[in-house]
Amino acid sequence: MNLLKINPAIAAFLFLAFCFFSLLGCSKADYGIASSGGMARMVYNDSAQYESAPAMMAMPMASGGDWNAATPQASFENTGQSRKLVKSANLRLRVEEPSAIEKPLAELMEKYGAWPASTGVYENSRNYSIRVPSLAYEVMLAELSDLGRVLRRSENAEDVTLRYYDLESRLATKRELLKTYQSYLGRAANIEEIMTVESRIADLQQEIDWTGTQLRNLAGLVDYSTIDLEISGPPNVSSFARPTIGEKLRELFGSFGDVVSSAFVVLIGIVIYGVPVILIAILFFWILFGRIGLLKKLWCLATGSSGKQ
Repeated sequence: MNLLKINPAIAAFLFLAFCFFSLLGCSKADYGIASSGGMARMVYNDSAQYESAPAMMAMPMASGGDWNAATPQASFENTGQSRKLVKSANLRLRVEEPSAIEKPLAELMEKYGAWPASTGVYENSRNYSIRVPSLAYEVMLAELSDLGRVLRRSENAEDVTLRYYDLESRLATKRELLKTYQSYLGRAANIEEIMTVESRIADLQQEIDWTGTQLRNLAGLVDYSTIDLEISGPPNVSSFARPTIGEKLRELFGSFGDVVSSAFVVLIGIVIYGVPVILIAILFFWILFGRIGLLKKLWCLATGSSGKQ
């Protein structure tokens, strides 16, 4: 009976120890369940990008252990799709003679399969908007920079990957839907059903054409980059030069010749149009007021006088 007697202090200590270890074990179990559930949710939510949890665990972490920094790149690579960029550059060069740059520029465009979308030729400068295949964009830009002294160079790359593949996916979906509606035509029971299906097919075809046009335009911007090139000559070259004495004399005699030719044209116009008008006016005056005097005779008849004084 003495063995069964336990000190109350020891009993209280054992009870508190039992409660502490019980709570500790429960918290660990809850943590494991929550952790596994979180992983399951993460794999489920990102199932479009990752196939399983081991693949995510094997994915390399970004520098500094930033998981979010590694996830977009990894998800993009796992899709098997290439990044779509719209590249453009603005390049301004200074050369000794702007006209001398035309031949090497034409050779560069022929070499890389590029072409000028627009051209501006001025006395001391040249402006070009060049379309170049994106694969040769950087190489051609570097060689263009070697044609003269670079005054300004800027580049821009717009990422249109999401928009590009969204249009591509929507176009494929609409085409499959069009095939489905076309298959309905053979199973239509009456004219009303045929008209309904054909109307839907026409709407789908318009949507396909519009989406396809957007995709082609975007693909054109991706496949061909734009380089805006400005070539200017030496800054001391003035676009205005004072006229020489010979130029002034030519201008003087040219002006005199213009005056003479204008006067001659006026004289011919007077002869051709003025003389007949004057003759016709004299004829009417002679008939109405002259020897015949029709108006004078009509006045005399109206007033009852003989017309003789």
